[in-house]
Parts: sequence; C-alpha cells; structure tokens
Amino acid sequence: MTHDSLWRSNRKILMIKKVLTYDVGEVAPYINWLYFYHAWGMSGKPAVEKRQLRDEASAMIQSWEGHCRTRAIFSLFAANADMDDLLLYLDDTPQGSYVRIPMLRQQHVVAEGNPNLCLADFVRPLSGGVRDAVGLFCASVDGGVWEAYRGDDYQSMMAQVLSDRLAEATVEKMHEEVRRRLWGYAPDERLSMEQLHREEYQGIRPAVGYPSLPDVSVNFELDRLLGMSRIGIRLTESGMMMPHSSVSGLMFAHPRARYFDLGKIDEEQLCDYARRRGIRVELMRRYLQSSLIKK
Repeated sequence: MTHDSLWRSNRKILMIKKVLTYDVGEVAPYINWLYFYHAWGMSGKPAVEKRQLRDEASAMIQSWEGHCRTRAIFSLFAANADMDDLLLYLDDTPQGSYVRIPMLRQQHVVAEGNPNLCLADFVRPLSGGVRDAVGLFCASVDGGVWEAYRGDDYQSMMAQVLSDRLAEATVEKMHEEVRRRLWGYAPDERLSMEQLHREEYQGIRPAVGYPSLPDVSVNFELDRLLGMSRIGIRLTESGMMMPHSSVSGLMFAHPRARYFDLGKIDEEQLCDYARRRGIRVELMRRYLQSSLIKK
C-alpha cells in the first residue's frame, strides 16, 4: 500500500496534545440516531414511534445543556510501522525513543486480490526512513449525568443510552476538527452530517474493542500516552473504561485506510500476539475472549 498521496514531503511531524471540552448542545447534532434506535430495539418499528422516542431524548439533552459537558483528549505522534507493530515516537530526534504497540492482522480468507489487513498497513514502514503520524484519542461524558434518574428505570435507561451516543458524537465532532484543523490533513473538507455518518471522510478512527482493534488491554497503552484521568476516565483491571460512556482508539489519515473486521483469532495467532505484547498467553486470552475461535 503506497503512501505518496498523503505525505509528499519529509516535513517534520509535530506532536500535538489537546484536551477538548464541549457542551452537550455542541455535540448533540453529531449523534447517529440509527444506533440510538438500535439500542432501544426499534429496528423495523413505525416511524411515528421512533419520532416520539427521539423527541423524548432531545428534550432530555436540552435539559442537560449548560451544565453537562463531554470531554476528549487527542494526541498526534510521529509514527512508523515495523511489520505489524506501530512505533509511536516520544520525541523528534532521529534516534528517538518510542512506544511499540503490536497490532493484529486478518487471518481468514478475504476476497481474491484483497490483502489480509492490519492497522499498521496504513502507516509508513520504518524501512522507508520517513516518519508518518498516528493519532490517539479518548472521550467521555460526565459520569454522574444519569445519577439524577435513580429510581426511574425508564429515564435512567434513556440517560445511559444518550450518554453512550453523546460519547460517540463527541468523537465524531473531534475527528472532524482533527481532520480539518488539529492534524489538518483535510483542511477543505465540508461534509454534511449524513456524509459523516456514512464515513465519507479521509482516514479512520478504529475504537478499542471494535472489530479491527479488539484487544481492550490496548487501553493501558493509550492511558500511559494520553493520561485518561485528565478527563475523568479510569481503567478497570480488564482494561474497560469507567465511566461506561467512554470511547478510545487510534486515528489514521491514509486516504485508502478503511474499517475492517479482524475476524476470529486462532491459538497460534493468540500466542504470537501475546509474545509481541509481552503479556502472558492466559491473560491475553481473557482480553481477547470474544474474538477467539472456540475450541
């Protein structure tokens, strides 16, 4: 996979670290309501029922405006790919120190002519001698926003589902700012909300725990690099984020980067990945349990 269309020069990659704070009213327009309906089991339901539920949700969001915030962290690192590993540089010296984060590659048979993908494919290889860049992010919604609804199961569930959607919407808005201004690789991008939700932008932002990045222990690496506690996120022993309405992941700018499903992981790949991560196989088995081929 070539990288010429993205980085045409050996320009220096500037490290960026930003903490972003939004009022819920700023991110609400970025909500993808299809996932909201899915969370409520509304697929196939009449439009009038969906409209009524959305009106209730919108009223709740309006009641939060002015005192409920969502927060995010974005950091841009100079980077290279070393085979299937990402190298994130901690300084800009030629022999700079780096953090190595191994990635996983598809192992199942894909369509003829298509490669088995790994996220590291979307970053310039170390052997080329030119640095690329990778973004890291996390986002969260004020953890206590649904506490006011204790004792009312319906309202509490509505608040939780909305918090999840607002966390995702925060990342959608942040990613737009990253592309157009912070990283700035697509400064002239002008997409409608529908186009954003159809992922018509350049680059991708795979989230931890999702199909191309299923290993939740990657959150420990992201926490060390981002300092998630700055926006109130803490990690459990299993790498899950608290508050529940939180999202984390990586950002890639390559124009041919696309989302993909890693597929199931067999025992050989599990052992190899655990070795590369420096984690005991049995512990890694716990982190990847939902992605493993069942014996």
